[in-house]
Amino acid sequence: MKEQGKIFLRKSAPEKSARMVETIYGCKWSLTVYQLLANGINRPGAMVRSVEGLTTKVLNECLRKNAKFGILERITYNEVPPRVEYKVTEFGTKFIRILDELEKLQSEIESEI
Repeated sequence: MKEQGKIFLRKSAPEKSARMVETIYGCKWSLTVYQLLANGINRPGAMVRSVEGLTTKVLNECLRKNAKFGILERITYNEVPPRVEYKVTEFGTKFIRILDELEKLQSEIESEI
């Protein structure tokens, strides 16, 4: 006897967004950078001075990853000395909300244990 047609296909994790979340959470400084931006600290030098243990090299790598994913926008000003600022993009705002929800979920899990 012939099987009835299957309605559902195998569901897999969304490849790009799952990799993005993994990469951002894998960088221990990304969440700190988002916090700094939310508090109006948007220049790399000010970020490094505001957080103990954060180095320029690590910060630049973190900012580069976030800009590559479209979470942050790098703004360069044609001045001497050169000035660079970062801001959260519209997509970044949505993405950060998802990270906030993951943080809430983690808190719920921890409170149940």
